[in-house]
Amino acid sequence: MCFITVHPISFLGGSVRSEAAYQARLIQKLKIIFPGCFVLKLDPSEDQGIPDILILFESHWFALEVKASVNSSIQPNQAYYVNIFNEMSFASFISPETENEVLDELRRALG
Repeated sequence: MCFITVHPISFLGGSVRSEAAYQARLIQKLKIIFPGCFVLKLDPSEDQGIPDILILFESHWFALEVKASVNSSIQPNQAYYVNIFNEMSFASFISPETENEVLDELRRALG
């Protein structure tokens, strides 16, 4: 399942920094929850809108688009890629407010 909330609030300098800080904490948490996983930070200049991180775990993969909050704006193509990747495996937007729900859904998807 994919969690998409669209709000017309743009990133400001502080929001970008808080997203980077949240992403760093989230990556550390993912490595604890999924021991031995590989977390790859994807290059947004390669394909605009591609999710921020790709996680490889055992025979599974999933992608997460990290947002500083549920009120953060969604950039062009982000919803498109999250939906396409979610059809292939698992992909979602994630923010501090939705983290528990998204990670619970991810655990269920992995079986």
